[in-house]
Amino acid sequence: MGQPWFEMRHLERRGLIALSSNYTLYADMSARMMSLAAKFCPRQEVYSIDESFLQFEGFSRYQLTDHCRQLRERVRKWIGIPVCVGLGSTKTLAKLANRIAKKSPEMGGVCNLDEISERDRAQRLARVPVSDVWGIGHRTTEKLNKLGIRSAQDLASANTDLMRLRFGVQIERTVRELNGLSCYALENEPPPKQQIVSSLSFGRLVTDLSELREAVQSHVARAGEKLRGQNSTCMGLAVFLGTHPFLPDEPQYHPMSSASMPYPALDGFSISRVALKILDAIYRPGYRYKKAGVMLLDLAPAGKQQGSLFKQPHTKHVRLSHLVDDLNDQMGRGTIQMAGAGTKIGWSMKRERMSPAFTSSWREIMRARAI
Repeated sequence: MGQPWFEMRHLERRGLIALSSNYTLYADMSARMMSLAAKFCPRQEVYSIDESFLQFEGFSRYQLTDHCRQLRERVRKWIGIPVCVGLGSTKTLAKLANRIAKKSPEMGGVCNLDEISERDRAQRLARVPVSDVWGIGHRTTEKLNKLGIRSAQDLASANTDLMRLRFGVQIERTVRELNGLSCYALENEPPPKQQIVSSLSFGRLVTDLSELREAVQSHVARAGEKLRGQNSTCMGLAVFLGTHPFLPDEPQYHPMSSASMPYPALDGFSISRVALKILDAIYRPGYRYKKAGVMLLDLAPAGKQQGSLFKQPHTKHVRLSHLVDDLNDQMGRGTIQMAGAGTKIGWSMKRERMSPAFTSSWREIMRARAI
């Protein structure tokens, strides 16, 4: 059956609403949880901000269910985040076990599919809709339902050759994973993104082009930081705007346009020039805009894209962009930014009810008072 897999994620999001309004706090709490999980198993893949895979190799002397119960209790006691845990011989089974643990209070938040009988496992998988299987989307669910495949157990019993013929190799791998054959390896580092998007809804409706230019340059700075963080360059760029979709009486306008960069770029100065040209082309007066954003396209590792014979990025701009990234990383995001992004931002997102950053800011740390 191979090495056992473990998947952990936040048990309930309802108790974390305050954290989600403060991404810095939420990310810090998530990092603490992932760091604690890594102490229980060195082979870890942080799958998302609230999910983590661990692969147990060399744990044959451990009782894994008890080991994971200790981890769950440690996370609850040290960090205060409720989590559920799923154990299985593959990633797909681990995620299903995680779902079963969440839906079955009698399991105490931990489900180990390798410890239950095949009959019990088949019965539990039969109660899981096929749409809840990892990697099965809405359209695929509809197609599978037409074939009579409605549960995870139905999919596990399907013919792998037929699944590959009708749906491709990914669904075939899912079927094999449901039967205990591991097809997805642990990813210690996430693969580089194929595109990078930065966008945000405004705190109020915006009509002025100058404010839209500030917002777009702010998004270029954030997207450029992510681009340099994965050591990539971009050859394409798109800019989009949008009016408020939930105000039907307002005139609606949702433009998006793209352009090619003159050379592989990674500095904010080069990207910003092209972004502002696109913005000027798609902007129309008379509309009240709710959202703006940028999308970096055609990404490749730095130095791997074909450059231009006549146009090259300014070396000083590239070095300056990296320097700004280093300073913002040390002193806090937004410490240094482009002047074009504005200093008095009136369009920013409303955050009146944002919870304090009590785990990452000395100014907002919790205070106890004796009465």
